[in-house]
Amino acid sequence: MNRIEITEVLRTVPLFKELTSNELNEIVNIAQYRQYKKGSHVFMQDDPLENVYFIYKGKVKIYKNDINGKEQIVTVQKDGDMFPHVGFFRKGNYPAYALVLEDTQAVVISISHFENVLLQHPQVSIKLFRVMGEKIVDLQNRLEAQILNNTYEQIIKLIMRLCNTDGKVLSDGRIMMTTQYTNKDLANMIGTTRETVSRTFTKLKKKDIVEIDEKGNIIVDPETLEDELFL
Repeated sequence: MNRIEITEVLRTVPLFKELTSNELNEIVNIAQYRQYKKGSHVFMQDDPLENVYFIYKGKVKIYKNDINGKEQIVTVQKDGDMFPHVGFFRKGNYPAYALVLEDTQAVVISISHFENVLLQHPQVSIKLFRVMGEKIVDLQNRLEAQILNNTYEQIIKLIMRLCNTDGKVLSDGRIMMTTQYTNKDLANMIGTTRETVSRTFTKLKKKDIVEIDEKGNIIVDPETLEDELFL
């Protein structure tokens, strides 16, 4: 991928959309294009923290393992997303694993080089803080759900969140998740069991709130799903 193509890729990243051509060129000058195959790791937990990644096309799962080896999914990054967000504010090692869910094209930037760009262009820093603010609010909402809601309500809120971040609106108003999550994946996102998620989906399907099509896609009626929280 040449410089012109890297420029076009970076223009799809929300963080850079409002930059002038000269400002974007500063970032293109320190960027590299890379491809990652499905099933490979972009980095491993505790690897030296060196780069940030901007996805052009593809999906990458960020997850951690606890001391017992149990997986905890942090998030799934897709087209236009950057990771890890902590890269600019800490030194040391990557705090999680990054597993490629489907063949992925990405632009990679050295953290040390990018920090220099941030110092020279404060408007990029402001945009980054906004993105970080959105992530902090999301984490606060997830923590609040774990504290205040029972497991059934937590699963409903998780489905609602994934519909917002990873959903496609269908012609009938329902939302289809564009990533196929297994019950185990969903359970690992909120620290519950696969069986509990399965029972919840069975209940939601009986109420015609959730459907799983022949391809395994999760399709949700968002209004009735939200109403389920207040019954």
